[in-house]
Amino acid sequence: MIPGPRNLITDVPGLKVGNAQDDALKSGTTVLTADKPFVASVHVMGGAPGTRETDLLAPDKTVTGVDALVLSGGSAFGLDACSGVSDAMRAEGRGFPVGSAKVPIIPGAILFDLLNGGAKDWAENPYRALGRAAYLAASKDFDLGSVGAGTGALAAMQKGGLGSASSILPGGVTVGALVAANPLGSVTTPGDRHFWAAPFEAGDEFGGLGPDMSPDQSRIRPSRKAMAMSPTQPEQTNTTIAIVATDAALTKPQCKRLAVAAHDGIARAILPAHTPGDGDLVFGISTGARPIASEAELGIIGHVASLCLSRAIARAIFLATSAKGDLLPCWGAAHDLS
Repeated sequence: MIPGPRNLITDVPGLKVGNAQDDALKSGTTVLTADKPFVASVHVMGGAPGTRETDLLAPDKTVTGVDALVLSGGSAFGLDACSGVSDAMRAEGRGFPVGSAKVPIIPGAILFDLLNGGAKDWAENPYRALGRAAYLAASKDFDLGSVGAGTGALAAMQKGGLGSASSILPGGVTVGALVAANPLGSVTTPGDRHFWAAPFEAGDEFGGLGPDMSPDQSRIRPSRKAMAMSPTQPEQTNTTIAIVATDAALTKPQCKRLAVAAHDGIARAILPAHTPGDGDLVFGISTGARPIASEAELGIIGHVASLCLSRAIARAIFLATSAKGDLLPCWGAAHDLS
């Protein structure tokens, strides 16, 4: 398996991603969409999720296709980004037909970035406008790091961010991942130079430093994020939200299994993961372009999705950039590889 030409989730044909952010706010929104509705499901493993319309994605629910997915900062306020996307899609005449009406189906998920040092004294919720702007910016090429939903994200020891990665299977199926990484846990081993996801790195996509071979990596370290943001309530300021995608023709129940399998990627890249204070969530989607031969192939696709997600998480932190007023350093500022 090798990365796709962009090493982005948009290597899955038909998908587009857009970002919008407000640097003073230290927050933003990321939207994934396509030219036509796609099959989607979701699996939540964190204890503190924030979501919109995810009940529709259960395998037994009526809607089989969605028009876009939203990842956003802003905690509960960020769910309004979905409304901005809905406004823009309605203006284009897109959505689920109900008689003469069309209703865009736009599930979303949020992370907590309200205490990251940005200006949160807004008079009007800014996320509706950010959602609309992100949707209108959607394309095959998009930036990673401190952009979109990853703008104000923080991991335990350094800045978080927006990440993506892809793989092409030997038979031609493409798998990709997109993630906004803002976890309670750490993405780096003790010393903060090496990534937990290093065994799955493709080339030098997040520095090429390889795994950390030092002993005693199981010890729990105090979180810099917790001390900087909310030392009395560190468990309430987190969450990693992600989308994994493939062009393999999966049913809605199979997309659910894809999302379940992909959570392994969070657990391999973040320690600890899926805590009571994280809202860890993965959407699993299919554009349906390529038939699959068997359930066994679905297992391989899920495994590759988990590896893509691990890589995407590490890339999010690796590509984060410094900004005025940051509470934590970015990985690159501490480890100049030039």
